[in-house]
Amino acid sequence: MREMAKTAVWSVSSSKPGNGVASLRDDSLDTYWQSDGAQPHLVNIQFQKKVQLQHVVLYVDFKLDESYTPNKISIRAGDGFHNLKEIKTVELSKSVGWVHISLSGTDPRPLLA
Repeated sequence: MREMAKTAVWSVSSSKPGNGVASLRDDSLDTYWQSDGAQPHLVNIQFQKKVQLQHVVLYVDFKLDESYTPNKISIRAGDGFHNLKEIKTVELSKSVGWVHISLSGTDPRPLLA
């Protein structure tokens, strides 16, 4: 398996100062992205060419984040921001640790966000 995230352009719907995309993407579990706007809170991942992803992996820690920890994750894909379709929804309940979301068996459309 190959990690594709480094080949994408990342953006977020909003962020508090010092807790933006850089904090989301660094290799430290001590830093994090924190939204500073109305829900839904979005992370957009855009690839320059079509890719087919098999997994999305993220780290969450309800013990540290409490109400800031996501409880629902929606993964959408499409050819651009205006035609994204939901391909997977995951409900989390007070999760702590790495969350592995398999995209196997989902719509084979290329993932852009």
